[in-house]
Amino acid sequence: MTHPYFHAVSSAKLFGGKPEDYIEIHNWFDATKESYADFRHRALRHHAEGIFECERVFGLTLINSAGKEVPVRYVGEQHVMEDCGRIPSVADWLSKIQPEAWMTRASKVGAQSRRAA
Repeated sequence: MTHPYFHAVSSAKLFGGKPEDYIEIHNWFDATKESYADFRHRALRHHAEGIFECERVFGLTLINSAGKEVPVRYVGEQHVMEDCGRIPSVADWLSKIQPEAWMTRASKVGAQSRRAA
């Protein structure tokens, strides 16, 4: 799916209530599009750890407009499954990063500021 609203519509069909009951969760998953506007933004939250982080942010459950208590984790799992077809791990995403030299260079903390002074 390409927009949080369509995920929210899907949530309403799955769990009851209205799309508005779920839109904040789906917006949270896709907020990383601000940093990277293609599918790669998903590496930041579309994984098992991201689903548990969503639960920490939004709570264990929500009460939808139909009065039904819905586990937030289920909503997160639905979002990730709709976008990725499965729930990957963080390792699944990170293992696809191609290492480059700048990623491994280290410098002493404060070294830059001492040279500038």
